[in-house]
Amino acid sequence: MKWLKGITLLLIANVLIFVTLSITFTLLVNVILPAFGIDVRGAVNQEDLVWAMVIGFGGAFLSLAFSKQMARSMLDCYQITQPRTPAEQVVYGAVQEIAQRLRIEMPEVWVYESPDPNAFATGPSKNNSMVAVSTGLLNNLDEQEVRAVLAHEMGHVYNGDMFVTTVLAGLMNTFVYFLSRWVYRHLAERNAALAFGVYIFLQLVLSFLAMIPIAWFSRRREFAADAFSAKVYGRTSMISALQSIDRWVKRAQIEYSTQDALATMKISGKSSGFLHLFATHPPIEERVAALQKL
Repeated sequence: MKWLKGITLLLIANVLIFVTLSITFTLLVNVILPAFGIDVRGAVNQEDLVWAMVIGFGGAFLSLAFSKQMARSMLDCYQITQPRTPAEQVVYGAVQEIAQRLRIEMPEVWVYESPDPNAFATGPSKNNSMVAVSTGLLNNLDEQEVRAVLAHEMGHVYNGDMFVTTVLAGLMNTFVYFLSRWVYRHLAERNAALAFGVYIFLQLVLSFLAMIPIAWFSRRREFAADAFSAKVYGRTSMISALQSIDRWVKRAQIEYSTQDALATMKISGKSSGFLHLFATHPPIEERVAALQKL
């Protein structure tokens, strides 16, 4: 999971939890409860929209609530509590300084093993969050560039981007569940097995397509986080950090003689055609241009 980013993790977790909840609920109402003589199918059908909201937002907020734990479980990482090296002092000190400026709780600070120069922030709220940086970021960027990237991530924390993304994901989940249930009900009268198969298929396909508006929102929020970093350490530092990351990406592409297949999940934001709709980050060139206009 070297391409892990906070928003991407949240989206993947949201889809998995939401689909699991919705399928479990459908089996419970239509198979398990009737087997014990409890038939609530008619009542549930009349309240589909309410259940859609409960399951849709429930899945989204569960993924947010456990976002820090899931991030740590997917990474080879360690937490910085007492900096032991100059690099750790830069990371911990920058996060601590910005948190004090913003008067928010100090986020957990983690370093994870990955050659990609990357970082992400996640957590349920600005007072319950974590910021993580890759070893690749520490090895390829200078101290001021690292601080600029950390300020960018702290911008996500302070702006509440994870919470807003969760609300948007919950809204998309609601529509996905409601439409899937509507199709399921109409098919179940003729063929229950076919209806359930179509139901699962629609859940997966519509959940995938629902990522498009969420990814669009994520790209917009990257510009806001860049602007936050520019306010903290100056736009020059953030521009320099982005350009250093871009140089690393280009070197990696030349080394492996291929375009980055996971570019939509990474800070580079480089993708083309249909994949661009799922990119959570805008191209670095656009971000640099936006910073230069500040």
